[in-house]
Amino acid sequence: MEIGLKHVGIALIVAVLALSLVLPFLGGSGAGGGSPASGNSNSAGLQAVLYKSSSCGCCGVFGSYLQGKGVNLQIVTQDDISGIKRKAGVPSALQSCHTTIIGDYFVEGHIPKEAIDKLLAEKPDIAGIAMPGMPSGSPGMPGAKQGPFVIYSVNNDGTYQEFMRI
Repeated sequence: MEIGLKHVGIALIVAVLALSLVLPFLGGSGAGGGSPASGNSNSAGLQAVLYKSSSCGCCGVFGSYLQGKGVNLQIVTQDDISGIKRKAGVPSALQSCHTTIIGDYFVEGHIPKEAIDKLLAEKPDIAGIAMPGMPSGSPGMPGAKQGPFVIYSVNNDGTYQEFMRI
């Protein structure tokens, strides 16, 4: 009987440790979730919806990147996300492979979390931010970074200008 309880105790400890390692990647609040080491602490509780096409693999990798930074992310897969982009106000010249909605803003493409943090901290009166194309080395994209990432802010009337460079 004593040996059985010892094994149960060890199994319980192993299960708790394993769960604490896995929860942050599942959007839970285990070790590392929302801590400064996992990204900006402002991400704790941040809700977002990522719209991606069923044929895109890099969009899922970008989603994992956001989740690793503490974003509570819902991923919606659709055959055609052009309606989402149109409704959000993403100019065709700035479109990328996926669109993320965070609060009242769109975040178009493989944008680094630093730009999202700036957007949410400053809360400008704009429709969203975008980084066109799929730049090498950006979050979710393979390869080395080839130069600065230029992120644009998109005004509510569809005009846009540079928001920041990373």
